[in-house]
Amino acid sequence: MLEAAILVIFPLCMAMAAMTDILSMTIPNRVSLLLGASYFLLAPIVGLDLITIGWSVVAALCVFAVCFTLFALNIMGGGDAKLLTASALWFGFGLDLVGYLTLVAYLGAFLTIGILILRTQIMSYVTNALPIPAHLMDPKAGVPYGVAIGIAALMNYPETQIFMLAINS
Repeated sequence: MLEAAILVIFPLCMAMAAMTDILSMTIPNRVSLLLGASYFLLAPIVGLDLITIGWSVVAALCVFAVCFTLFALNIMGGGDAKLLTASALWFGFGLDLVGYLTLVAYLGAFLTIGILILRTQIMSYVTNALPIPAHLMDPKAGVPYGVAIGIAALMNYPETQIFMLAINS
């Protein structure tokens, strides 16, 4: 039964983060807290050893260091930094994390280009009749990068060690 939580908690948290980010440009702290806390509760239950959990913490700390730097330079939002850090726990320290972060970068680039196109003068005439949140059209607003993070996480999650262990339990 607890193995099923591994299959549900992570995807729901990532989907919620993506949806709240696109609708309000914020990612609730409780999403990142739930991701972190549930990882530490569920990882030993599914069979991850303490060394693997420790390396996951190292991975999260590395991601946090980079994200904190980007946040300090006003390149990344705080919610995005917290979400990436918490989700790094689930991917661990290895190629799963590299694949995840690479996909986040690619999807984030496509999302940014799409938002910039959406904000052009020509597109503003086309989108006036559509129910698009106003902040997406604001040229001074940021990009809801949580969408790219969430999509990349959902695409890569089935390849992670914790997911595989939960499926095989």
